[in-house]
This record gives sequence, C-alpha cells and structure tokens, in this order.
Amino acid sequence: MKKPTLSESNFDLWLLIGEVSHELFLARRRELSPYNIPVRQLQILRAIQALGSKATLSEISNKVEREFHVISRHTINMEKDGLITRIQNSPKSTLLRLELTKKGLDVLKISRPSTSIDKIFSSLSKEEREQVELILKRILIQAKEFTKT
Repeated sequence: MKKPTLSESNFDLWLLIGEVSHELFLARRRELSPYNIPVRQLQILRAIQALGSKATLSEISNKVEREFHVISRHTINMEKDGLITRIQNSPKSTLLRLELTKKGLDVLKISRPSTSIDKIFSSLSKEEREQVELILKRILIQAKEFTKT
C-alpha cells in the first residue's frame, strides 16, 4: 500500500477541518432553530453587543470576519425582524451605528447556552482544547496570508 504524500495528507486534513466546521455549524443551527435565528445573525448580535457604541457595519465586518456586503444584508433583515436599530450619526453622515433592541437582547439571552457545542467539546480535556485552539489559530494566520488583497 502506497504511503500518501505530504500534499495528499494536507488535502485530507483540509477536508477534515471543513467537515468538522460544517458539522459544528449544523449542530448550532439545529439548536437555534426553535428561536428562528440563523447562526450568522446570532454572530452579528454578539458582535454588536461586544462593540457597544462603536458598532458600525465596518466594525462588525472586521469582528466577525465577513465581507461588508454580507453584514449589510444581514443587518437589513435583522432590523426588519426587530433585533437591531440602525442609527445614522447625523443627517449628513452616511455612517450607521447599530444597536440591539430589547428583542435582540432577549435573543442573545435565550440563545447563550449551547448544549450541542458544550457536549461536543466536552469530549476534549482542557489541555486538548488549548492545543486545538493554538493549532487552529496558527492555521488561520497562515490561511489569511493567502486571502489578503
């Protein structure tokens, strides 16, 4: 039996990381389905909460590492759903700030516990979680070198 090349092994690892990411996303999406909140919108709500008064589309885009137009599209829908308010800084300004509404804060509270994610990661020891985090951060830094414009 032929031993896989380093390139083949790297490709297999890349596929595995993608599969793990996809399954984690699906588990969280299933968990959030009773609240009718998509995972990406929850991510944006959490970013707005973390940023506070600095929450602009650009800041949110940077924090969640998604393209500006994707965040803009989500926030338009989130405003329609009553989760956030988009506030113009001044009549002449094109800069919008985003704030959580009471409904947005409520969604954050009820969606905070993540039984699926906790259960999945509880199979790892504290040391293993720390190692996985360090390794994934190193991979992320290298991957970002290829996506810089």
